[in-house]
Amino acid sequence: MKKREAAIKRKTKETDISGRLVIDGDGKTNISTGIGFLDHMLELFAFHGLFDLRLKVSGDLKVDRHHTNEDIGICLGTAFKKALGDCKGIRRYGSAEVPMDEARASVLVDIGGRYAFKKPDVNLDAFQGEGYSMAEGMDFLDSFAKKLNMNLHIKEVGAEGDMHHKLEAIFKAFGIAMDKATQIDPRRKGIPSSKGIVIDD
Repeated sequence: MKKREAAIKRKTKETDISGRLVIDGDGKTNISTGIGFLDHMLELFAFHGLFDLRLKVSGDLKVDRHHTNEDIGICLGTAFKKALGDCKGIRRYGSAEVPMDEARASVLVDIGGRYAFKKPDVNLDAFQGEGYSMAEGMDFLDSFAKKLNMNLHIKEVGAEGDMHHKLEAIFKAFGIAMDKATQIDPRRKGIPSSKGIVIDD
């Protein structure tokens, strides 16, 4: 099978992002976004999803983290879209539930050519710290889902736990769910949709 991979390149007045994504990888990473906590989350996402990910980012962090955070989500969603191509043979659906000490998260994905993003039912403003926030994590994931044109539902079901552990559970579960959804099903000879198309530009 041809290796599913894509170059990452986006340059604006606010950010300069480059790198490479390999879907059929080993979980190897080389990530430098300028946002330490996001580096950690992306390393967990790639490690547990078995994606190889190189990412080098220069952003206007002197202004705030928003542009850098959002643009990285845009780039990764776009990279998955390019690497998957017509999505022939993929399982399309994936889900995972991950505990992280007292926190827990459930993530469901459908790479089916329809965008929807469902946030966890928590107070996003309540979690701040370590140079990142729960709200920023949701903005990143929303941008990713929008560019890949996928359904992404996140249910943070742990009543307890700090922001770090909640986001860590979410990103780990997201990686596992994306791995499941992007895997090739040997029984599937064509595109996994009765419409005959999955990703529609």
